[in-house]
Amino acid sequence: MCRMSAFAATALAVILAAPAPALAWPGFGKAKAEVPAKAAPAQPPANVTVAAQPVQAAPRQASAEDRAVVRRLDPLARAAFWANQADIDPRDEEAGVGLAQALRAMGQYEEAAASAQRLLSLSPNSVEGLLELARAQVGRGQGFYAIDPAKRAQALAPRDWRPASLLGIAYEQADRDDEALAAHRQAVALAPENPAAASNLAMYLAGHGDAVEAERLLRIAAARPGAPIEVRQNLALVLGLQGRLAEAETLARQDLPPAIVNNNMAYLKAAAAPEAGRSWDSLRTTP
Repeated sequence: MCRMSAFAATALAVILAAPAPALAWPGFGKAKAEVPAKAAPAQPPANVTVAAQPVQAAPRQASAEDRAVVRRLDPLARAAFWANQADIDPRDEEAGVGLAQALRAMGQYEEAAASAQRLLSLSPNSVEGLLELARAQVGRGQGFYAIDPAKRAQALAPRDWRPASLLGIAYEQADRDDEALAAHRQAVALAPENPAAASNLAMYLAGHGDAVEAERLLRIAAARPGAPIEVRQNLALVLGLQGRLAEAETLARQDLPPAIVNNNMAYLKAAAAPEAGRSWDSLRTTP
């Protein structure tokens, strides 16, 4: 199993989202405070006419337009919105998955897993719910517990590359290297043009000593249209840990602010020194 480096952990946190303080969302965390029972209202005299009280409208599900707007907001705002929608309709797959994704983006992996579990308790065959549960477990570093939901998702969607790629990462975390490599190769076979699938296979290879093949795959993946920045940063990491610091720095500066790049390059220079032990990380593009 590959060993994680401080550089990769830092870079991934910057690329995705900085962890936020834990929040108590509906269904998680703190228990609700008990509300004292109200005294029964006094009955009006028989000769007094009481004005009708306005009836409060029931909570409604947001429109497709509102949901599209929310997807562009920051994770905290998304989490609040999707938590409300999931409370209105616990079977709302988009809300349950959206809440899990937002919580995961804030580093709240246990809460993200709970959100996915809540959805799956009502919709056990939700592929997206199963994938979110697997992602949350991988995010916690508990890949063993991601294997079952990823396998269930794979059985429901056998042509989807994402369950296979998640299984590859989960198997790595569980120290099941042969199965991890097979799963990563299966993901690439299912989606040969997908840069994320290729990047995850490349980082597995890099972590197991094959930097040359990892670099080749990452260069191809980074050139694909729509390749996420994690792919280019993976390539920068592989180049830097081979001692090719100038190339790594040029690549890193395409996507990251100067302070982060300077910090990462300082780590790479130390890691590439002859007396330093080389360490690799699975800087993943989560499927």
